[in-house]
Amino acid sequence: MTNPIPQFPAGFLWGVSTSAHQIEGAVAEREQSVWDAFTAEPGRVKDGSTAAVACDHYHRYREDVALLADLGVDAYRFSVSWPRVRSPEGLDFYDRLVDALCAAGVRPVSTLFHWDLPVELGWLRRDTAERFAEHVSVVAERLGDRVTKWITLNEPAEHTLLGHALGAHAPGRQLMFDALPVAHHQLLAHGLAVRALRAAGASDIGIANSHGPTWPASEEPADVEAAAFYDLLLNRLFAEPLILGAYPDGMGELMPGDVEADLKVIAEPIDFYGVNYYAPTRVGAPQGADIEFGGLTIPAELPFSVRQIEGVPVTDFGWPVVPSGLTELLTGFRERYGDRLPPVVVTENGCSYPGLDDQDRIAYLDGHVRALHDAVEAGVDVRGYFVWSLLDNFEWAEGYERRFGLVHVDFATQARTPKSSYRWYRELLRAQR
Repeated sequence: MTNPIPQFPAGFLWGVSTSAHQIEGAVAEREQSVWDAFTAEPGRVKDGSTAAVACDHYHRYREDVALLADLGVDAYRFSVSWPRVRSPEGLDFYDRLVDALCAAGVRPVSTLFHWDLPVELGWLRRDTAERFAEHVSVVAERLGDRVTKWITLNEPAEHTLLGHALGAHAPGRQLMFDALPVAHHQLLAHGLAVRALRAAGASDIGIANSHGPTWPASEEPADVEAAAFYDLLLNRLFAEPLILGAYPDGMGELMPGDVEADLKVIAEPIDFYGVNYYAPTRVGAPQGADIEFGGLTIPAELPFSVRQIEGVPVTDFGWPVVPSGLTELLTGFRERYGDRLPPVVVTENGCSYPGLDDQDRIAYLDGHVRALHDAVEAGVDVRGYFVWSLLDNFEWAEGYERRFGLVHVDFATQARTPKSSYRWYRELLRAQR
């Protein structure tokens, strides 16, 4: 590297992330998930595809572990499919995967829910949180002798907003603000999962929440107020019950059940706070019409509107590229929550670009790793960084048109080809050792 990235602290954890539904395939060898049902409905996925085969990781995991070993990552964040665990031989697959990772010297980091809910369950129901804790206990009993770092949930904010409020993701509900119980029940599931993991002897537990700075479209009071509300919904609503043990003002009253008692569970101490970061969001007052943004329709009736951030590059998803937003986010969390903020791990960061010689992805990752180092220098206790993603995969409602991988996947032949960004990341990891 002509301009080397500064050294991170000793013991810093470098990794990559994936999720089960997006890469595993082998749907006939597990129970059905809400995403299987969703993608079977015409028009739900832009290219009409499903994850029935995806990257066929279920059958090709050894090839993918070899890619991880060659890449030189410390850790691999994968998710355990709840519908697969409920199938007769489902846990056998994760046994084999974890054994292969350990043999390759790659630390397994397991996410216990990444949106692929068994089809007969639903987050509007409180008992789903209890069923999740049972699932966690089963997985921990089987894998806990080798998996030593756990993530309970991935992005409950997106699963609430996209899956239950706007209907753009599975299960396709359009409940708007009536989706708030989904947020509460997921947070409760997190707390119950932490207790289940502790009971199984686990000692390195966190969550992966998506966050980004919210920028008002102007200094006009209406824009500032709209941005504050958006920030509450997407950032504070999912962070503060975990970190502070309380909902932001006015939100607890909107949640179901005995909220005060539930918050004691939700706020079970965690060992790290996972942050998925992609971009800041510019927000203003409603504009009286639906807005298309980043592949999503923002309804006019919401009390805010999402605006373009001008003067910055964008990914092929249309997402703004603002590395300094990661520094702003993490230092802002440190200022807001002080010593209550656990050590931070960036559990996802990445971008969608086409091509094998993906120089735009290299520039994106280079900028964000430097921004992360700036946060460390500013005093934020950051313990790790995971690129999204190892492989091009099934990108939810976008199908196979968006490519986030360090490794190109030819979905017709399943051939894996490392991209230029894979080699760049491998060089970075070697320089950090």
